Amino acid sequence: MKYAVFTVGLPELTPEQAVATLRELGYDGVEWRVTDQQPASGDTPGFWAGNRCTWPFSSFVEDAPRIAALTAEAQLAMPSVGTYVRCDDLAAVERAMHGVTQLGAPQLRVNVPKYDGSESYLKLRDRALGQYREVAALARQYNLRALIELHHGSLLPSASAAANFLSTMDPRYVGVIHDAGNMVYEGYEHYRLGLEVLGPYLAHVHLKNARWQPVGTRRDGSTEWAAGWAPIAQGIVDIRVLFRALQAVSYDGWVSFEDFSTEQSLADRLRNNLAYVKRIAQSVAAAEGR
Repeated sequence: MKYAVFTVGLPELTPEQAVATLRELGYDGVEWRVTDQQPASGDTPGFWAGNRCTWPFSSFVEDAPRIAALTAEAQLAMPSVGTYVRCDDLAAVERAMHGVTQLGAPQLRVNVPKYDGSESYLKLRDRALGQYREVAALARQYNLRALIELHHGSLLPSASAAANFLSTMDPRYVGVIHDAGNMVYEGYEHYRLGLEVLGPYLAHVHLKNARWQPVGTRRDGSTEWAAGWAPIAQGIVDIRVLFRALQAVSYDGWVSFEDFSTEQSLADRLRNNLAYVKRIAQSVAAAEGR
């Protein structure tokens, strides 16, 4: 396994600070976040607004040489690029691919539309399917791989749904980011089941954790629950079971941390997450005699 951090989880660090920190702590790569974001609501940068470790999408192509040089100087790889472009905006997808090609990264996230149950799922899925075929054609043109992240609140929250969606497309140019933390919210399937169903479409792994907690009582007396982020070792995702499943399908690619918990400082999260997961991976491998 090789380990990276998706920089959405590094809101306090500049890109220069991020690569130096990741290299010092023993990470193998960095997954850059690329989007035009809103400013932070206060003085503190946030994961999704005012994040200091985010490259603007509007200048991504122009910034690509600087990003590539910065990453290379830190001797880090770029397993993927975390863009926020969607399959229904092909012009933005092509701009993103142009920038990723200049970076020398092999793949990028290209999102499918959100889904909230307010319209026909099948109609929205079929429309997105046609759009993603165009994304796949672009990926082939740029010799890249476009990745769908398993994500709650989207058209494709589960591995089975994503595998079915991509089944007619060439896995050399499209794939899936498996995300067990997102699947706590929606889309959970046994990890091995999902990984086997994905087969050649399994391209990348995001790692974070989450948990459900009671948040109130409804007027009818029933309990209201909500999911929220949790430290890697304290959520519903059983990291050991996940790594056993990854080993069972012979996955030996990238695991990219995307930790949104805040119980520990950022420095402690980065240090402790890597140490914990490496221990789990080594233990699982030893148990299987590998």
